[in-house]
Amino acid sequence: MTTAALAVAAGVAAAVGFGGDDPGTATASNLPPANAQVTRQTLIDSETADGELGYGETRTVAARKAGTITSMAAAGSQVTRGKPLYSIDNAKVVLLYGGLPAYRTLRSGDSGDDVEQFEKNLSALGYDGFTVDDEYTSATADAVEEWQEDLGLDETGRVELGQVVYATGGVRVDSTEAEVGSAVQPGGSVLSYSGTSRVVTVSLDVDDQRLAKRGAKVTVTLPDGKEAAGTIAATETIIDTGNEQSGPETKIEVTVTAADPKALAGFDSASVDVAFTASQRENVLTVPVAALLALAEGGYGVELVEGDATRIVAVQTGLFASGRVEVTGDGLVEGATVGMPK
Repeated sequence: MTTAALAVAAGVAAAVGFGGDDPGTATASNLPPANAQVTRQTLIDSETADGELGYGETRTVAARKAGTITSMAAAGSQVTRGKPLYSIDNAKVVLLYGGLPAYRTLRSGDSGDDVEQFEKNLSALGYDGFTVDDEYTSATADAVEEWQEDLGLDETGRVELGQVVYATGGVRVDSTEAEVGSAVQPGGSVLSYSGTSRVVTVSLDVDDQRLAKRGAKVTVTLPDGKEAAGTIAATETIIDTGNEQSGPETKIEVTVTAADPKALAGFDSASVDVAFTASQRENVLTVPVAALLALAEGGYGVELVEGDATRIVAVQTGLFASGRVEVTGDGLVEGATVGMPK
C-alpha cells in the first residue's frame, strides 16, 4: 500500500468487532445510511505532474586559458564532433565526444584513458596512421599535426589543454555567456549547452518516487491540447537548495523522451502536463475507499448489505487509486452492495 493509500485508509470508519457469537448482522432499521456497489474494473494508480519541455539539462563551458573571444557558435545552433564551439585569439576550440573531461595537455609519451578517448575521436574524424589505444605515440602526434593544420592551428603535435571540449554527443548551444571581442580568464564562463533532442523534465516529490520508473510509459499533454506518448529515460535524485523562505528539499528529477520526436515539433520550450502510471490492476473487484472499516482484530472489512440485513466481511486490500480500492473477501462479487459509513 502506498503512503497516500495509508493516509486515506487511516480515515476509514472506527474499529468494529468481528466474530464471536453475533455474526455481525443488523436489522433493516440499522442499515447503513448509504450504499455503494462492488464493481469489477481496471484500476490504475496514476498522477499528473507539471513538466517543462526543452532540451534537458544545461552545462557550462569555461575557458581554460586567457585571451579574447574571436568567434562563438550562435545560441540555438547545433555543434557536432570536430566542429568549433568558439575561438580564443583566433584559435578554434572544438567539440569532441566522450565522458572524461580534458584535464591536461596530451603529448608523445603520455598514456591513459584520456589518450584513448582522444584517439577514438581523431579516428572518427577520418585521421589514421596510428593505433587507437591508450598510448600517445609519435604516430599519434603526426595525425594530430594533420588535424591541427586542417583547423588552422599551430602544428605542434600536442593537444593543448583548452583546445577541445568533451560532451557525450552533439550539443545545442543554449546561451552565450561571453561576447565576441570580450576578454576571458581561465575559469570564465563562455557558453552553456544542452542535448539536441527535445525532452520533458519533471520534478517530483520523494513521496512520488513510485512514479519514477525508468522505462515506464507516460502521456505528455502539450499546450495545444494534443497528447504525445513518452518514456521515462532517466531519473536522478537532486537537492533543491531552496531559498530564504524554504530550506533544502530532495527531489526526483525525471527525464521523458517522446516516442515520436515529431510530436514535440513547434515547441522549443513550454509547460506541459505529464501523466504517470505507477501501477495497474486489470479485472479486479473494487469498492470506494470510504467503505472500508478498520477491524478491531486488525486489517479491514466492509459492511455487506444482503436484503434487510448486513454482515461484516473481512477483506484483503490491493491497489488504491482514484478513490477506490481493490478488495477480495468471502461473499464479495460484482454487483454486491456495501455500506458507506457516515
